[in-house]
Amino acid sequence: MIRKIIKIDESKCNGCGACAAACHEGAIGMVDGVAKLLREDYCDGLGDCLPACPTGAITFEEREAPAYDHEAVMAAQAAKKAAGGHVSGGCPGSMAKTLCPSSAPAQAAPTASMESQLMQWPVQIKLVPVNAPYFDGANLLVAADCTAFAYGNFHNEFIRNRITLIGCPKLDEGDYAEKLTAIIANNNIKSLTIVRMEVPCCGGIENAAKRALQASGKFIPWQVVTISTDGQILE
Repeated sequence: MIRKIIKIDESKCNGCGACAAACHEGAIGMVDGVAKLLREDYCDGLGDCLPACPTGAITFEEREAPAYDHEAVMAAQAAKKAAGGHVSGGCPGSMAKTLCPSSAPAQAAPTASMESQLMQWPVQIKLVPVNAPYFDGANLLVAADCTAFAYGNFHNEFIRNRITLIGCPKLDEGDYAEKLTAIIANNNIKSLTIVRMEVPCCGGIENAAKRALQASGKFIPWQVVTISTDGQILE
């Protein structure tokens, strides 16, 4: 049948995940840091996701598509709830939980202070200049800002000997890819390390860094490290 359904312009998607959180039917999901219409029959065409998108990546179109299947949506949500999963209507990255570090005693003994390994300022992607002396020959770290709080030894394992850029695609407006492309293309960057959280919205910073590396035309070593919300390295 011909009906109104959403259309996602993936080139405009910054990976924030706001549309997936706003889609009560679960039609939208994050795949490799980009929003995708996963089930056409789950999209009711009402567009709750449109105002949630900060980059205008979502629009309506009239085209051939299966009819909206309300019963299937309800069944899928009931099954997910029964399995203890997250039902759409809120961002998985903002779900509250209590963490209990196993190595932290009730009364922690004083320890020697750890020195900061930060090599430059500012660190926010939005604020850092495209051309700066510290980029010459730099090992570049692009990190989601929550990672340094979740992973205890972040300074020694990731910031040490790297130039650090941080951001949050869910909270910052726009896309980081253009700025990161300019930094990589216009400077002698030796390597790129991307550190993100395990939550879906964090895929935006990984996606932006990968696109920037590709658009820069540079061939440099790169890696992605994922941190769990309880402070473990997943990959």
